[in-house]
Amino acid sequence: MQTILTDFYTLQSYEKAENGSFIANITLNKDHDIFKGHFPGNPVTPGVCMMQIVKELTEEFTGLKLFLKTASNVKFMAIINPFETPDLMVQLDINETEDEVKVKNTTLFGETIALKMSVNYKRQTL
Repeated sequence: MQTILTDFYTLQSYEKAENGSFIANITLNKDHDIFKGHFPGNPVTPGVCMMQIVKELTEEFTGLKLFLKTASNVKFMAIINPFETPDLMVQLDINETEDEVKVKNTTLFGETIALKMSVNYKRQTL
């Protein structure tokens, strides 16, 4: 899996549901340099990193190279502290069209919803 977030997270497992959605279980690397600056003594997973994880997982599951076109209803609902809650479940409802990939995402730790968003990606031509 190609990622720009080198060593930021590990994909532990995933499964494809009958309805075509994916459930991925990831673990954040609490020792990553990002957390040293965001924020010292009180690490918080940056929202932009969570959005990148969703993109990278979508690319992995579709086999496509994608470019973010739009994001809507982006709701960061809980702080993700990598020391307290490094294990996340990322649900991706993926719908592909000829030139676009639409994703509805819900990310949770335990029973707590941390992120909900809808994104549209444009397929990149190689």
